[in-house]
Amino acid sequence: MRQGLRLAAPIVAVQLGQMGLGLVDVLMVGRSSDEALAGIALGNMIVWMLLGFGSGVVAALDPVLSQAFGAGRPDAIRAGTQRGLALAVALGVTLSMLALGTGPVLELLDQPESVRPLAADYVRWSIPGMVPLLVFAALRQSLQALSTIRPVLWTMLVANVLNAGLNEVLIFGRLGMPALGLRGSAIASDVSRLWMAVGLAWAGWPLLRDRLLPFDRRHLDPRAWLDLLRIGVPIGSQFLLEMGAFSAAMVFIGHIGAEQVAGHKVALTLASMSFMVPVGIGAAAAVRVGYAVGRRDEAGFRRAACVGIGLGAGTMAVFGALFLLLPTELARLFTDSAAIVPIAATLIPLAGVFQVFDGIQAVGIGVLRGLADTRFALVVNVLGYWVLAVPLGYWLAFSQGLGAAGLWWGLTLGLALVAIVVGLRVLWHFRRPLRPLDDAAAGR
Repeated sequence: MRQGLRLAAPIVAVQLGQMGLGLVDVLMVGRSSDEALAGIALGNMIVWMLLGFGSGVVAALDPVLSQAFGAGRPDAIRAGTQRGLALAVALGVTLSMLALGTGPVLELLDQPESVRPLAADYVRWSIPGMVPLLVFAALRQSLQALSTIRPVLWTMLVANVLNAGLNEVLIFGRLGMPALGLRGSAIASDVSRLWMAVGLAWAGWPLLRDRLLPFDRRHLDPRAWLDLLRIGVPIGSQFLLEMGAFSAAMVFIGHIGAEQVAGHKVALTLASMSFMVPVGIGAAAAVRVGYAVGRRDEAGFRRAACVGIGLGAGTMAVFGALFLLLPTELARLFTDSAAIVPIAATLIPLAGVFQVFDGIQAVGIGVLRGLADTRFALVVNVLGYWVLAVPLGYWLAFSQGLGAAGLWWGLTLGLALVAIVVGLRVLWHFRRPLRPLDDAAAGR
């Protein structure tokens, strides 16, 4: 338990710090107008769907590097780090190009006409920060897989302070600057993400130098990324499907009205903040499981998995209680709008219901990632969210007249299914011999 907490606590802090960047954006833009809050809700959704997919692909470094470390293979650690960094840059460029099509996509999805231009403008101005964020993700995974988190933590702390200060200046026009609103928030995020990449490279350079230099040009060849992609694309797709389910709910709610979208965003932001805790614990579990797999330590694998899942479920039970007991108070942290607070206060307790399930599935998927078993989680997400949760939520919302609450009930049942099946998959691995990655997949 101590070993798990020693690694998980700083990773959780980093996850919360990264989520905090978006939270500050929502809190500060929410002071402008209800339409601005709805605009950043849609815009942030698209930005994080793209960046979440990219970060998920880069998370292939978790099993590759941790298993190499457990097996005592510095050559595989060096190759994996260099390939991961090259892949991150290529992904950032590709996702930036996709982000340019935001306006037509929102029009196709028939989002509120007053919100579409605000959301599209926010996404366009967020593009410069995409490559730096994925470079940060690659460097972070490289340090995290070797249990070195302090440089990441300090870099994230400075990024949050920088983002909050720039938001105040650029959104509201302080210090003689023009008031840029949503656009100012996007620019602040871009600068903060650039700092994250540069700052982490600087702070972690004593440890990264030997893994990045000399750089082997063979790792710039897309063919060298194939094994990372085989592991990482299911991780990124799994995140995209989960985020996409909540985003689909936002799109459906957009047909009801901008106030419903804003209320949904408030509840979703709270659920996303709490979700960062089991995501961090799951990342720590992935690393510890990877170590055990690399050294073929079956008892250590089971111990790391059980401790991680127990920590995830326990912490999320606390968040669930807070969401159930204090929904109105939590909603008022984001907005004083008499129209939005009651909507958010209706949805926040529903988020409280699925917290424990969220904790189990997030850490369980982390355990599977440490085993490089990433395709199973993708299949489960397709079934849980897109076969069950989204259709059921749509039926409850519109056919049964439950509105936004019906969509959230569908998501809750989908999360419960995913948690149960992922837990069973972990137990299945307990009964099987460990299978470390082969030399090609590990980058050797």
